[in-house]
Amino acid sequence: MMRFILVGIIVAMVAGLGAMTVLSHRPFQSGEPYGAPFTLVDQKGAPITEAAFRGKPSIVFFGFTHCPEVCPTTLFEMAGWLKALGDDGKNLNAYFVTVDPERDTPPVMNTYVSNFSDRIVGISGDPDKVHAMAKSFNIYWKKVDTGDGDYTMDHTASALLLNAKGEFSGTIAYGESADTAIAKLKRLAAG
Repeated sequence: MMRFILVGIIVAMVAGLGAMTVLSHRPFQSGEPYGAPFTLVDQKGAPITEAAFRGKPSIVFFGFTHCPEVCPTTLFEMAGWLKALGDDGKNLNAYFVTVDPERDTPPVMNTYVSNFSDRIVGISGDPDKVHAMAKSFNIYWKKVDTGDGDYTMDHTASALLLNAKGEFSGTIAYGESADTAIAKLKRLAAG
């Protein structure tokens, strides 16, 4: 029994350390745009900057196209949330930012994202710039060797909500109920 308690304590400590690491990348200041300035490309190869996250509220999800479960599920759900919002969500922007820019080129992102919704914009670019952008948004990612000459990516599974000023407004957790997610997006769109 003591062994199980000890394992539980160790797991909790590791999880807490991981959360502190993610949150310590950049201190969040209320009332200022979230993340640092960036210049990347969208799925069509056009330049995109942090200005895309200003003027309208946004939902931003970081993932990768070779993701087996979390990313396709989240993008499918995101497309459903946007559709369910109808006119209430017409002013929301939605973005899918790769954490695997080596494989996720703009054409790959275009094909992948287009399978879910024409409302979601894929973002990729130079790997160093993509990773700097993800870090400034407090996103965790790590390349993990699968042992067969390939790799996968561990990454933050929550979607970020940004208000029209680009300020952090909350998250939608992976697996959160559709009703809760849609309620959060309604509040975001109305704000």
